[in-house]
Amino acid sequence: MLHENLSDCSGKFSFRQVDVFSSRPLKGNPLAVVLEADGFPEQKMGAFANWMNLSETSFLLRPINPQADYRVRIFTPSGELPFAGHPTLGSCHAWLTSTAPPEGRDIVQECGAGLVRIRRDSGRLAFAGPPLIRTGAVEEDVLARIKLGLGVSDADIVAAQWVDNGPGWLALLLKSHTTALALKPDFAMIAGIRVGIVVPVQAGDTDFEVRAFSAAGFEDPVTGSLNAGIAQWLIKSGIAPSSYTARQGTVLGREGTVYVTQDGNDIWIGGHVVTCIEGQLSLEE
Repeated sequence: MLHENLSDCSGKFSFRQVDVFSSRPLKGNPLAVVLEADGFPEQKMGAFANWMNLSETSFLLRPINPQADYRVRIFTPSGELPFAGHPTLGSCHAWLTSTAPPEGRDIVQECGAGLVRIRRDSGRLAFAGPPLIRTGAVEEDVLARIKLGLGVSDADIVAAQWVDNGPGWLALLLKSHTTALALKPDFAMIAGIRVGIVVPVQAGDTDFEVRAFSAAGFEDPVTGSLNAGIAQWLIKSGIAPSSYTARQGTVLGREGTVYVTQDGNDIWIGGHVVTCIEGQLSLEE
């Protein structure tokens, strides 16, 4: 019961609210993090995430897998996700600020999708993108629905591809940056589908602009899982170089920056994380 009353949940927990994919507070994607949440009643996690009403709330737990440094459970206001990108970086940042971090090796996060490696690089954090669980061309009926919902035509689209690494993303590569920024989705038309938009940009250090339209009817400010899926698609197909920078959140007044780097078989998705709120969460009666 995700919307159950919280009043019978007792206890105090360390709490962080962090901003992910930005070095400037309030310009990235916020994440609520409950630390040392093993005592947090499982049936209340979804209720708390619903009350926070952020795109995701994460709970840090002791790992089950001995190879992991910590375990995370990730909730939207309406359900649990096996993996998500900005909660991965934000959770790792919160964990690092609350413990003695390991030296000389990657950090290993355990989540519903398995083990995810995270590394520190030039003041940023980066995760190794998980493998795609669904790829290939988007079905014609699905694509037709998306074109109607976004108000685009075949002439606007270079390619469409499933880029699902857990949350269920598909992506459209558009021709025009102007068209991409002008999109005003009919969320009722695309309900239940997570749609990502990517378009080349030639502006300073930015190579691509990304937009993310959730299945729940809102635009996500900056999206690690979508960028990871897009990167695997674009780099493998030769559309993007092995390292590039993507911008996301422009239409929402955000300044999200995602750093993409291929290293061997891995594609790393990186960004800055800053802590905006730090304190204690009390759910005592």
